Amino acid sequence: MKDPRALTRRDFLKLSGLGLMGLMLPEIPLKALNDPYNALSGRVASPVLWTYDRPSAKAQRVKMYWRDLILPITNVTVDEDDPDAYNRIWYQVGNDGYAYSGSVQPVRTVLNTPTLTIPATGQLAEVTVPFTDALIDPDPKSKVGYRIYYETVHWVMSAAKSTADNQIWYQILDDKWDKLYYVPGAHLRLLPDSELAPLSPNIPDDKKRIEVHLADQYLVAYEYETPVFMTRVASGAVLRVGTYHTPRGLFTTYHKRATRHMAAGDITASGFDLPGVPWVMYFTESGISLHGTYWHNDFGHPRSHGCVNLTPQAAKWLFRWTAPYASPHDEFTYKSPGTTLLIQD
Repeated sequence: MKDPRALTRRDFLKLSGLGLMGLMLPEIPLKALNDPYNALSGRVASPVLWTYDRPSAKAQRVKMYWRDLILPITNVTVDEDDPDAYNRIWYQVGNDGYAYSGSVQPVRTVLNTPTLTIPATGQLAEVTVPFTDALIDPDPKSKVGYRIYYETVHWVMSAAKSTADNQIWYQILDDKWDKLYYVPGAHLRLLPDSELAPLSPNIPDDKKRIEVHLADQYLVAYEYETPVFMTRVASGAVLRVGTYHTPRGLFTTYHKRATRHMAAGDITASGFDLPGVPWVMYFTESGISLHGTYWHNDFGHPRSHGCVNLTPQAAKWLFRWTAPYASPHDEFTYKSPGTTLLIQD
């Protein structure tokens, strides 16, 4: 008898391409109401992106796109020309060919009903549209401070109805520069406390551990000796202006932030300026961390400045699972010991 939990090859490719590997779902028609492709799009995360007439970089180019264009994702397949590639997932883009998944952030457009009631201490929220511009004033014609992206996380400090467009705008905190910007409230989803409750709270902290395997670029979380979570990562890499190593050794996740504006160096030469990096778990005093990543979707290969890049979904799971517990009402948590983290080749 066929295992009712079995996935078809096409279902498996869809789920793995969307970062949902590990879910044991019953086999269902792909056009069912819970089809993970319904309303799914892709944001171009690289400066330039080409589609090809087959899912392969060896195929014929079809069309060029540039950063932040939103593409329809209508299917997922694999590169048959390079079976040894670390990432063989390609997205079909309507009738315009196939795009390499590592340069495309899967996104949705979900509009929320904003509220004028925000706690005095602020509330965490995540972006639920492909991107939105954080403005100097709550006015669509105001100057842009930053562009913020899908699944980034921000502190909402207050809400007000704008006289410019009669819409509710959220005031968000830029925690690096201590500045305030305004975002349409419909573009942010306020996160309830229950969504950030600890995972496996019945397991003693000293019986949880994380292993990162750099040679194969994956992470495993254990409870006692049982693996309970696994995901691909992207660690320190050789970039244009330097070589960045992820440190090997034994660490703990002692310093956690639900959101952090990370910036360093010249962004024209391998520097970065990344507001709203979600679910940050620092394990060195120099700022190396596990964290969610929205500027690429290319996991399984080194490409960071030393941190361990994760999908936002994987980072959120680990943020909730690791010690110390990070209250959704605190900007950061700094407490030893955290969860043991072993990074090895």
